[in-house]
This record gives sequence, structure tokens and C-alpha cells, in this order.
Amino acid sequence: MTDPADRVLTNAEVHTLADPDEVHEALAIRDGRIVRVDSDYEIEFLVGVETEVIDCEGRVVLPGFVDAHTHMETLGRYLVYADLSGASDAEECLSRFDPGEGSGWLLGFGYDESAWSPPRYLTRDDLDRVSTDRPVCAFREDMHVASLNSVAIERHVEAMPADDVEFRDGEPTGVIVEEAIDTVYEAVAPDPEETRELLQAAQERANELGVTAVHDMVRDSHAPRVYRDLDLEGELSLRVRINYWSDHLDAVREAGLRTNHGSAFVRTGAIKTYTDGSFGGRTAKLSEPYADGDGTGQWVVDPEQLAAFAAEASDAGFQLTAHAIGDEAVDACLDAFEGCEDPGEARHRVEHVELASEEAVERFAGSRIVASVQPNFLKWARPGGLYEARLGPERREATNRYRDLLDAGVPLAFGSDCMPLDPLFGVHQAVTAPAEDQRLSVTEALRAYTSGGAYAGFDEERMGTIETGKLADIVVLEDSPWEVEPIDGIDVALTLVDGEVVYDGR
Repeated sequence: MTDPADRVLTNAEVHTLADPDEVHEALAIRDGRIVRVDSDYEIEFLVGVETEVIDCEGRVVLPGFVDAHTHMETLGRYLVYADLSGASDAEECLSRFDPGEGSGWLLGFGYDESAWSPPRYLTRDDLDRVSTDRPVCAFREDMHVASLNSVAIERHVEAMPADDVEFRDGEPTGVIVEEAIDTVYEAVAPDPEETRELLQAAQERANELGVTAVHDMVRDSHAPRVYRDLDLEGELSLRVRINYWSDHLDAVREAGLRTNHGSAFVRTGAIKTYTDGSFGGRTAKLSEPYADGDGTGQWVVDPEQLAAFAAEASDAGFQLTAHAIGDEAVDACLDAFEGCEDPGEARHRVEHVELASEEAVERFAGSRIVASVQPNFLKWARPGGLYEARLGPERREATNRYRDLLDAGVPLAFGSDCMPLDPLFGVHQAVTAPAEDQRLSVTEALRAYTSGGAYAGFDEERMGTIETGKLADIVVLEDSPWEVEPIDGIDVALTLVDGEVVYDGR
């Protein structure tokens, strides 16, 4: 006789996403795994005395979202410190700071000036209005540009590379980019206790949005220790794949870690490196000059260094992932990864791929290198947006070519970069993208945010679809993304991880 289920979801619209057209009414869970997906009638036979029955009342059931590119500590800072995202102008940004009491840093995260009129970065003059006796930093949402007040400049500018500090009439304006920001990161780095607070806040937010697994990009942080502590204590409601920064390669290797080592909840992922910067900071590396400024951006890691590092990390048995936004940077990544042994088998990944040539798309497909991309960035692809300002109208339409990548057979994994962390926002952007080469169907976008992320993390046998034997990591939506517009207006009703309800928004 078949053992009863621990929990069943009935009266639902269950989209397995294993097959685009496969829809069922119910599913059953036992010991954290899906044991049956079927009709209400058939699932009823698995209901025992102690089985919890959840009537979904017709709601849509999907695999839990796998966010393939996050910065969870930064997300926690949005929630704990000043959240500058969505601010309509500089004045609104400043109003969100709370000087309060104390003498330490005042931090704000996530401002995006690209939609302001006129667009401009925050400056020291702006942030001096927040405080003239405490250091203040406002991070742009891409984290490649930050703004400081006079106190922060006086204390830290001498330690920053001069090329990454903006000067006007010989004086710093308060705007810094790239390596200069590392100086601030070091100054505001949280201790283990604060890191735990930030990660728990981020985890709660992720569960509210239906996210059940993340690939977290971790550098100079106590996060790996905190994640493992939370795992041992049974406090994780999110599966975490830790992608370690390139400067931790020796430490990770010497500790005996390898890609895919770990527990059911915390695993070692890839080794991450950079190539270029961002469009917001005009530091993404382009083959042709920017439309609104001189130059073609800059290398954070030049192609020769990248190739040498990729060979070293790959030979040590690690998956590789590299940040590349401009077309020249994407080409440099492909060059480096194609020089490694079987990059498709190793599932090496390029993060962002915001501007890629026809040839680059073909090279992705031929090598089976994963395109780990962020559909929420399409918010900048609308006419008059950031991409048009930086690249001009023609190149704007050539950004984020998800349609072309998918049609070519490239493994496509969606993530958010926490700008913002919200899968349904990303799905909405992909489905309503302005250019045909960018646009996906609802099903294609959802699969990129579920099975696509699972594949990028070697997890397609564990998660990413609703099938018998897979982990019961599930999201229940109030409405159908196939029927309701806007998709990003749909609420999450329930999130389950390991078969347990970790968020109930009904």
C-alpha cells in the first residue's frame, strides 16, 4: 500500500514546465519531494489522517524560482538601510536617509538616475545635505557607481585609484566607480552577526517573491560561514549556491572545496571574475564608442589575465562565471572559456551578456556556454532609456538578445542581480520587451527562471520542474501569468521549500 503524503496541493492549475503544455490539478509531497502529479481524484488516494491538504482554489502552481545571479548581502542592506530604488529624483533619494543618532556610516542602496530629468549621479553636495559629520555613501543599483559626501571623501579618497574618482576643477565630485568602490566596501563590511541579520532579511524577502534557490555572488564576506551555520541550525528556507570571487580561488581550493560540493541547502558553485564594468558608469567595454561620451569603457580584468585565470580555475576543477556586459567583454569571455577543456560540459557561464554580436550568439551555441542573464535589465531597453542614451537607438535594440540566444540553442538562465530581486518583474520585462530579438513567451521566460537556473547550477535532476522525485520547491501564484497583465502585478500566494510552507501570502 502506498504511504500517505505529508502534504498535498489540490484544486490547482499545476504547470510542470517539464513539458510546455503539461498541466495537472494536484500534486503530493512526501519527505520534501514530489511523489505524484496528477488529477484531484488520483491525489485523493494519497491523503491520510495526518496529511495536510492545501486547497489552492484554482491558483497557478509552478516550480520555485531559481535566481541564477544574486547579491543577497546587498539585498539585505536594501531592507535594513536606506532603500533608494525607485526614487524619482535626487531629492527623494536624500529624503530616504535617516541620519538618526550615532557616528558611523549612513548607507543607501539602489538609486537609478537614468529615468531622472535630467539624469545625473548624486554628488558630494547632495549627500552633504544628509550629514556633514558622518560619512555617507549612496550606491547606484548596478554597484559599479557610488556617491560620497565630503566626510567620506576626506577619509577615504587617498586610498582610491585616481582614475576611478571623478574630479571637477581639481576637486572630487563625490562620484566614484569600480575599484574605488572597493575601498568603501572594506570600510562598511559587516561582521558575522550583522551578516546574519542581512542574509535572514534577504531570505525572507526572496521567499515572499517565490524564490526557492539562489546563486549568490560572494566576495570578502562572512556569508559562506553564515549560510552554513543557518543550514546546520535548520534555519535556511532557501537553497544557496555560493559563487566565490576570483581572489578566493586559492583559499577555496586549499579548503578542499569543489564545484557542487556541499549539502542539500548550501553548495559550492563557480569561481567568479570580471571583465568590464557597467553601462550606467560608462565602464562596460565596447567595440565602438559610447553614444553619449568619449571612449569605449574599460577593462576590470584584461583579456590576457582573464584567459590565464580561466585556465587555472578550470584546471582545478571549478565551474567559471565571468561578468561581461559590453560586446568586446563578451567576446573576451568566450575566448577565455573556449580555451578551457570542454566549457559546455563544465557549464562555464557568462553573466549579463547585455550586448552581444551575431558571431557571439553563434559561439555561445557552439560551445554550450551558459548565458546567465537578467531580464529586469530590459527596463533600460525602452525608447529613451539608459541603453539608448549610452548606445544609441540601433544598439539599444541589440541588447539582451534572449530570443536569438534561445533560438540558437544557448542554455539560458535568468537571474535578477537584485535589481530588483523579483522573478515576476523579470518575466514581465522579457515578455513585453520592445524588440523582437529580445522577447520571449511566458512559458519560455518562466522556464529560464526555473529549469534554466537549475541547469546553470548542475541542479536539473533536483529542481526546476514539477516532476515525481524532484524537490518540493514550489511557488503558488494568485493569478495566471498566461492570462493576467501585467505579470509583475501578480502576487505570490505560497512558497514551499523542501515541502514546507516558508511563505503564506494568502
